[in-house]
Amino acid sequence: MAIAALSTVVEWYDFTLYLYFVTVLARVFYGGGKGSLGLALAGFAVAYLMRPLGAVLLGIYGDRHGRRRAMMVSMAVMTVAMALTACLPTRAVAGPLAGWLLLGLRCVMAFAVGGEYTGVVAYLVEGAPPARRGLIASLASASSEVGALLAAAVSAVVVVSFAPAALDSWGWRVPFAIGAALAGTIWIARSNMAESPEFLDREAHGTLDANPLARALGAERIGVLRGFSISSMGSICYYVGITYVPAYLVGSGTMGEGAALWLSTLAALMVIVVTPLAGALSDRYGRRPLMLATALAGAALPVLLFPLMIHGGMAAALGGALMLATIGGSWSAVAASATAEQFTGAARLSGLALGVTSATAVFGGLSPYVALKLIALTGLPWAPGLMIALVAAGVVPVLWAMPETAPLVVARAALRRRE
Repeated sequence: MAIAALSTVVEWYDFTLYLYFVTVLARVFYGGGKGSLGLALAGFAVAYLMRPLGAVLLGIYGDRHGRRRAMMVSMAVMTVAMALTACLPTRAVAGPLAGWLLLGLRCVMAFAVGGEYTGVVAYLVEGAPPARRGLIASLASASSEVGALLAAAVSAVVVVSFAPAALDSWGWRVPFAIGAALAGTIWIARSNMAESPEFLDREAHGTLDANPLARALGAERIGVLRGFSISSMGSICYYVGITYVPAYLVGSGTMGEGAALWLSTLAALMVIVVTPLAGALSDRYGRRPLMLATALAGAALPVLLFPLMIHGGMAAALGGALMLATIGGSWSAVAASATAEQFTGAARLSGLALGVTSATAVFGGLSPYVALKLIALTGLPWAPGLMIALVAAGVVPVLWAMPETAPLVVARAALRRRE
């Protein structure tokens, strides 16, 4: 289970690494002229759309053949994709073909990543002691931030260690090679993992579903809708409330890029600290109460925090960023187990793919761009906060109608009814 939880380090390492190195990749693969950065970012956005497809196909495979096998496939593909990226010919060697090859490998990587997180969460939920599901599943979210911090550290070391010419010539390959080695190591470690006990039980009793996708869309469609709602809040909190904040502060002139990088690092550390705490609290008090409280905070606070961060000075900027990180980290921690518990084991991966990953595609990658455009069009500094608030307010009715799923809390409620 520790190996499974730590494996999300790889997907977020790669995800963050590409964004940190996007200016270098724009020069190396797209010529560095006018519009090259836009092409590199557009490739990132296009590849992002492959995540739902990967989640669905690997989800079906995992529901039919096992969580362990699905995770082995996704990590193997990630290992190969990163290794090949480190070996790609540059534009100076292959011309425009280099950019297309990079885009193709980004699509392959996104396909594998799409099935990675859902497989890990399902494996953790099914293997954890019922009273500790929230805590253990939350470790997948915490590990994601570890991956992002690792990417930042590797990027910083590589950029400092290489002269500009050497960085563009071959130094950019180093962090991708490190990622491939990390992914390969986790793949080897996964080869010794046991299968999920819940899947083995279903396999032994012949209760596996031959068409898990149809089951998710049919008998378990309410779980897909709830998963979409829960993940929409998590996505917009992360992409607008955490990753967009440094660009927001730099763009407003509140702080320079160096200070914004330190602030984002502190926000990531806050997420790592908050996530297991929120997961453990959800085991004790329930998923619904914590998610309702977090959603209400998300509906009320971000609209106030965004203008405060640019008008209140450095202390206010730091406090606002940490508060937004707390909201996002708390939500992601509880959402990991809450979404997985909406489904039976027969269609858990397929259901998570349809609900969680599709919401990430809608509310994730484009959200920072939409926030930027809203500020440009309206001139309102609280526009990004309003985006979070609207989604949070929309999720509250879903949570209110959703039954509690934390096993310990459900058992206590059943005992009280019998008494």
